[in-house]
Amino acid sequence: MMQSTSRLSRTNCIIGRVLANYRRLFAVPHVLSLLCWSLAARFYTPGLMIAVTFLVEEWTGSYTFAGLVSGAFTLGMALVGPLRGRMADRGGTDRLVLLCGVVFWVGLTVLALLPASLWWVAVPLALSTGLFGTPANQVVRALWPRLTQGQERQAIYAAEATTQELLFIFSPILTAGVVALAGPRQALLMLSVLSLVGALGFTHALRRADVTGPTPVGDQATGRSQQPRRSLLRMPALLVLFLMSFLTVGGIIGVDLAIVAWANELNTPQYVMVLASVWALGSLVGGMIAGGLRGTPHLFRRSVGAALGLFALVPFLPPITHLPSPLLITPLLFLSGMTLAPTLAASMGRLGDLAPAHRRAEAFGWLATALGTGGALAGPLIGALLDGFGVAGGVGGAALVVSVGALLTLLVPAPGKGPTAEEGTRAQGTGTQGPGAQPRNAP
Repeated sequence: MMQSTSRLSRTNCIIGRVLANYRRLFAVPHVLSLLCWSLAARFYTPGLMIAVTFLVEEWTGSYTFAGLVSGAFTLGMALVGPLRGRMADRGGTDRLVLLCGVVFWVGLTVLALLPASLWWVAVPLALSTGLFGTPANQVVRALWPRLTQGQERQAIYAAEATTQELLFIFSPILTAGVVALAGPRQALLMLSVLSLVGALGFTHALRRADVTGPTPVGDQATGRSQQPRRSLLRMPALLVLFLMSFLTVGGIIGVDLAIVAWANELNTPQYVMVLASVWALGSLVGGMIAGGLRGTPHLFRRSVGAALGLFALVPFLPPITHLPSPLLITPLLFLSGMTLAPTLAASMGRLGDLAPAHRRAEAFGWLATALGTGGALAGPLIGALLDGFGVAGGVGGAALVVSVGALLTLLVPAPGKGPTAEEGTRAQGTGTQGPGAQPRNAP
């Protein structure tokens, strides 16, 4: 009895610390509104491929053409990440978000109303529309170091990675429901309206928070004027983080594909939503816990945990094991999912620390490109493993990809060890870096 009471007391204490950390975080002015509206601005993203796939397949009867149009959207979004980041770093983020939101809404609306006989126009239209996909993710991630510091900064990255999982739960469900009840055209029109509403709301939140201008970084402007602009890809720590994120997301997308393949093999497509939702729910819970923990997150340990979580699934998948029902793997799938959001949050937090303050949006633009490219390339790689070695082979390949990403994190400097990219730039520009230098977030 005493032991049970002691365990309950420790559990309540941990929950209390987690909640207290989030209460302090959301007490920071404008953080909650920026987070919520940035999520609303990208709510359409997980459901977009569902609506597009159903619509193009209805036009052509071919999933190949449907994949081509979906891939054009992804390619367009990935191509412009760094460019839009540079634009955001110069200021005017509200105008950038608004412009992208309006053009993207127009593009989706035109695609939804396109006659079936002109289906081939969908490819260039999707590519050009994808160029204006919402930059909300890179804009808001670049703002967190400006609005928060220390433990609050780690908590907001964890909170964002966690709440983003809600999009991957509810957006596909809503989109699939509209497709079933009204059709893919109506689903695409719905997503276009939601993307515009989200962009308008996020624009308003940015203006209310008065964070639409370039990041104030003290004397760093001098360093910018005296030094040539150096590509962020030439900064080793950032390049490693981009590669690590590329591999991690590739592995995550690979597991999603394996879940679909498993359900298709059993001719039970309804299991896709159940298994994917359980995995996302595990990530949601893991991110909430990680965001409330004190101390600096250990990126290598979290990455290794994510890889081990995937490896743990392999022995229970066909052709190694044929379970009576895929639902029996949901507890293990939930535990595996708990490692995802904490890993992504730690990588985003480290990127926010290491990127130059005046180029953070560009850095997160490169991250968006890495994530999009990793997701796009995971398809053929994991697909080949699924064809050759079954579901277990696909998930095993995804786990190996994530493991390589985990090993790369050993090359990323720990917080407080060695100069950040910002400090190196400042030192080159001013010739000094001492106790009198202003802190990173000083106005």
